This record gives sequence, C-alpha cells and structure tokens, in this order.
Amino acid sequence: MAGGVRSLWALFIGVALMSLGNGLQGTLLGVRAGQVDFGLTVTGYVMSGYFIGALVGSIITPKLIGEVGHIRVFAAFASIVSTAALLYAVFIDPTAWFLFRIATGICIAGLNIVNESWVNAISTTENRGKILSIYMIIVFASMGAAQFLLNVSSPDGFVLFILVSALISLSLVPMTLVKSQAPEFSEPKPVGILDIYRGSPLAVVACVFNGLGQSAFFTLGAVYAGQIGLSVSEISWLMAVPMLSVIISQYPIGMLSDRYDRRIVIIVVSLLTALVAALCMMQSQVSFMGMVVLFGLFGALSLPLYSLGLAHANDYLEYDQMLGAAGKLVLLFGAGATVGPILAGELMERVGADGFFIFMIAVYSGIALFAIYRTTRRAPVPLEEQGDFTLVSPRTTPLAAAALADESYDESLHEEKESPGEGDELNS
Repeated sequence: MAGGVRSLWALFIGVALMSLGNGLQGTLLGVRAGQVDFGLTVTGYVMSGYFIGALVGSIITPKLIGEVGHIRVFAAFASIVSTAALLYAVFIDPTAWFLFRIATGICIAGLNIVNESWVNAISTTENRGKILSIYMIIVFASMGAAQFLLNVSSPDGFVLFILVSALISLSLVPMTLVKSQAPEFSEPKPVGILDIYRGSPLAVVACVFNGLGQSAFFTLGAVYAGQIGLSVSEISWLMAVPMLSVIISQYPIGMLSDRYDRRIVIIVVSLLTALVAALCMMQSQVSFMGMVVLFGLFGALSLPLYSLGLAHANDYLEYDQMLGAAGKLVLLFGAGATVGPILAGELMERVGADGFFIFMIAVYSGIALFAIYRTTRRAPVPLEEQGDFTLVSPRTTPLAAAALADESYDESLHEEKESPGEGDELNS
C-alpha cells in the first residue's frame, strides 16, 4: 500500500487543497447570506443550487472526459470554480448566487470524478480499499479544517472569497505533476432505481433522507449558528467538528454493522442522531462548548449513515447490480440534497432557528421508523454473506461509490474462499 500512496501524493495534495477551498466556501456563503439578509427561505434555495449542479455534473462529466481527457476537464472545472468564488463577492444577489452555486456544483462533481477515477485506476486490487479510505479521510479532514479559515478575515469583505479562489486554483498544480497515465473511464452497467428498491428498499429511503439531512445541515448550519447569535469564530468550530469527528466514529460504527444486522445498526444510529438533534435545540441556550460537543456527536453519528445504506444495498444485490446501484444511490442522495436546504430554510422561516433541528429530528426519525418497518418484512442477511462497511463521503461521486462497492465485494469473496467449508460463490 505504501508504494501506492507515494505514487498518489500529488493527487492527494490537490484533493486536500480543493476540499479546503470548497469546505470554506460553503460555510462562508451561509454566513454572508445571513449578514446581507437574504432570508432563510431564499438562502435555502440558493444553497440547493450546489446539489442541483452536482447532479448535472455527475451525468455530463464522464462524456466530457471521454472527449477531451481528465486533465483538461480538471483544469476547466477548477478555473470555473475559482472564478465563481470571486464573483460571489462582486454580485451580492440571490439569483446570481444561485447560478454560481449550480456552476460550482457541476464543476466540483466533475473534479471529484476526475480525482476518484485516478485514485481507482492507480490503486490495485490489494490496496484499493485502503487507498480509497485514505482519500475519504483526506476529504473529511480538509473540509473540517477549512472551517477554521473563516477566522482569517471578516466574512463581509473580499479576503475569504479570494482565499477560496486561490485554494481551488492551487489544486491544479499537483494534478499537473501526476506522472501516471490518465486513466480510462468506464461506466458500470446501469441498474434501475426500481430494481434497487426491490432488492433493498431501506437503502433507497436512507440515501434520499440522508441527502435531505446532510445537505441542510452543512449548508444552513452556519446560518442557524448566526441566528442564535454565535460569532464567526464560534461558527467555525461548530461546522468543523462534525467533519472531523466522523474520522474517529467510522471504524466502531462500521465494525458493528459488519457484526450485527445492519438494519439494527441503522435504527440505533438514526435514533441517536435524532436525539442529539433534540439536545442541540435545547443546548443552544445554555453552553457553547456543549453545542460543540453535540455538533461533533451529530456528525459522528449522521455521516456514516449514508455508507451504512450503501453497504446494506450491497448485502441484497447481485455483483453485476452492485456497481450500477452504487452510482444510482449517490444520485438519489443528490436528489434528496437538492430539496433539503429548501425545506429546512422554509421551516426555519416559519418557526425560527429551532426549525433547523426540528427538520433534523424529522429526517433521522424517519430513517429509523422505516428501518424498523423493514425488520418486520424479512429476515436479516446471514453475517457471513454481508459485505464490508467502507466510509463514503456524502459528497462523493458515482464512480467512487462503485469502486468501493467493487472492493467490498472482492474482499468478501476472498474471505469466503479462504474459509473452510464455504462455497465458491456469494449468495444474496
């Protein structure tokens, strides 16, 4: 694995720089939207533009890569994101910001596809799972660390927007230093959403609801913090700890989901997430440090839920369905993500800042209730036939999700072949 990581050092540095810029931009826009008083409903619509663009980008980028190549696509998209970051500060207008958010979403999705296809192509069967896990940790850690950059300058000026632009532009430099041949892009065999739902209804519902919750949390979290009177420094802490905490929580949650009925783990984690959201709503009037701890717990519990849904789907699908299903589930997450900020913003407009966590309670309670219902419909998959849990970023692309599904299958098949008395094929 060490050799694979060394060959990817330039790519990982580029990913870190891009994630720093993108992570800072999302929170910065939430803070600035509150300062210029766009209104909560309008801010929700503006923030949803990113996820609309991400859906479009996931669809069109493979075709662009096929026509002009990875590096040209990366350079073009990075330039657009860098330019858009500056235009936010020039045109303080909700319609303009909505259009910039769509453009940014298209390009960031495209940049992620380039990065993830490169990681997938350079890694081998033996180290792909570990290298993709390192990649995901870099994404989470960089986006978490990006929140502290809010303290570099006041959000009501130009400096932070220039910083976002500079970070995205600098991410181009390591990409040009990658010595390896640009990978070929191939799309997995398509699978219909109804086919996935028939195999794993819970995975479909969990992905859509996670899109609702996570998009609202990370786009309107800074707006909520501003509504309850927190300073920019305090907002940076609140928005950083969820991304950083999941790096620690992924392993114990993943281990539990590999050892027990994954639906039970989803139920427990979802209910705990809803409980933490309720505590956040009460704690906001008591202690800032208490809020930091609770936000960290919220991220630690909620962020692995998407990965649990993907792993649950793989438990019930045949191998030739898994790769296409992984990509579709990412798109389902994106569909939910386009609506999440709009619904949460509208609720906050109607009932005040508490509407933010009321929305979170409803979303994650909904996942738990549907998972409880599914436990009454069929028996769990035998543990020896379950795949392995792998953390997937909520902002990943269909390509990485498919690669991780492929890796999970390969590892499970290898373990089964090595086990005495086991058959040669996996049965779902």
